[in-house]
Amino acid sequence: MNSLVVSLKFFVLILAELTALFLGISTIIGLILQYVSDEKLRRWFSKRGLLGNFLGAAMGAITPFCSCSTIPMTVGLLRAGVPFGATMSFVLASPLLNPIILTMFWALLGWQTCVVYGVVTFVLATASGALLELIGLAQDVKKVRVSGEPGERAAPPTLGAKLNFAFGGAWSDFRGVLAYLIIGVAIGAAIYGYVPGDFVVRIAGRHNPFAIPVAAAIGVPLYVRAETVIPIALALTKKGMSIGAVLALIIGGAGMSIPEMSMLASIFKTRLVAVFIGVVFVTAVVAGFTFNVIR
Repeated sequence: MNSLVVSLKFFVLILAELTALFLGISTIIGLILQYVSDEKLRRWFSKRGLLGNFLGAAMGAITPFCSCSTIPMTVGLLRAGVPFGATMSFVLASPLLNPIILTMFWALLGWQTCVVYGVVTFVLATASGALLELIGLAQDVKKVRVSGEPGERAAPPTLGAKLNFAFGGAWSDFRGVLAYLIIGVAIGAAIYGYVPGDFVVRIAGRHNPFAIPVAAAIGVPLYVRAETVIPIALALTKKGMSIGAVLALIIGGAGMSIPEMSMLASIFKTRLVAVFIGVVFVTAVVAGFTFNVIR
């Protein structure tokens, strides 16, 4: 009975907190994006060289896209003449970094975890995009069309109307992820209430050298959305899982989710998809070990 009460308390508190964060941050970002056209966004990070990669990763970090939006946006960027490397930096950063994920990290796992996660993933997304272009993988992009490519946003004229429009979009997005949030929080609550802490420490504690790469690999089948896996990660940290392994779990799942890999396979050839998976795995492992070293 005590375990059930603890699990229910965890479920209610975390679900309420994530709901407030998701709606609040999504509304703010939706409002900001109404002042910037899609074409202007594309022009901003069409720069050649490392600056283009930096801007591509920054674009991925500020836009709360899921896979269904990231892939059409990727096609649009390539058609608009954005360099391949900058586009790949965007693709790498988009599922891993956005204000919603970073705010959840800060609120649930602390500012140190948030900073390490953000810096490592941003730097590696920037560098990896440049590297993928340097070794000539631009030729592995298929010439395909993807339906649902985003167009120009028709924003309302007044601030009040823009705010209502932004909240409407945030609410629509929230309804789309609510089931995943509930699933993730429910799994996290069950772990928090019923899984023995010594078991988690033995399997994924700080002193297990294989915990981080294993966590990066098993994140893939666990992942639905980042909003789902973060509550699970929170419960695991409370049971003794190292923060490094938690970071690897989240990055591995968010960056190599099965739905996104399936969509990437529709626009990238097999070699590029395989290299992309390898880059995400390395990012997950580096972020995990980095945190454990500096903590």
